[in-house]
Amino acid sequence: MPKLAKENYKEFLESLLTKTRLSIQPKIDGCAIAIRYLDGKFNKAITKKGFNVSSKIKQIKNVPDCIPIKRDFQIRGELYATNKVAGISQRITRKYLNDKKGIGESLRFCCFQILNGRLNQYETLNYLKKCGFSTPDSYFTNHTSEIQIYKKNWLDKKIFEKYPTNGIVIKINSRKLQLLREKSLSPNNEWQYAIEK
Repeated sequence: MPKLAKENYKEFLESLLTKTRLSIQPKIDGCAIAIRYLDGKFNKAITKKGFNVSSKIKQIKNVPDCIPIKRDFQIRGELYATNKVAGISQRITRKYLNDKKGIGESLRFCCFQILNGRLNQYETLNYLKKCGFSTPDSYFTNHTSEIQIYKKNWLDKKIFEKYPTNGIVIKINSRKLQLLREKSLSPNNEWQYAIEK
């Protein structure tokens, strides 16, 4: 799964054109999960470290068993505990994934990326919703200068309050630009960045 950079987001913003379209999403504190569907059926779920957690993820109520896509479809999201703060959400989620027993009734999966997709971020979220996935609340801006406003709104608990967050994530909306940056050898090749306190 692609890494999420978080060292210096200001350098990231300075490397972009001032009118680059960006999405702003919650940085949910849980466990990163990738799920693969083959011919529309749930095939496998793995953690960031590559552990197979398919049987556990299949128990999560808002993870569809079947989707209306008849091909290899790979998505990424975050498994988290509802009505919990960051830190506690991650502990509950890890415990659920590591224990042989246990039901994840208070856990939810929030899907935000198609790993083998070609859609931009806005289209991706809409497509995932049509497939039956829960997606994060998201904002979009065409001005890099507005990111500070979103950071302040998050710190003031004006946005993303329904999630256990430990930051916000800014992403380049254009899939074409995302792929160009992934293949670039320059130090500023990330297309998504975490902003924490």
